[in-house]
Order: sequence, then structure tokens, then C-alpha cells
Amino acid sequence: MFDKAKDPVCKMKIKRSATATTSEYEGKLYYFCSEKCREQFDKNASKYV
Repeated sequence: MFDKAKDPVCKMKIKRSATATTSEYEGKLYYFCSEKCREQFDKNASKYV
């Protein structure tokens, strides 16, 4: 229940324990369904938060 996260780029719900793709922005850790979504986030994080 508390292990869920939402990919800020594609909005897919994912399990935090099932993903190794993360990125930190302004001290907060974000989880991603894929490397592609993480790359998009890293290019312009303020667009997605």
C-alpha cells in the first residue's frame, strides 16, 4: 500500500521496490517506470513537479 509511487512524467502507478529508476529534485526522490521517463524528467524537472 505504501510502496506505490506515481511516475511524474507518464503518471503510471508503479511499485517503488520494483523500480531502480529514480531521480532526486530539490531534496525529493522521484520514481519512474522507465529510463526514458527519467530522462524526460531530468531535462526539465520543474515542468513535472
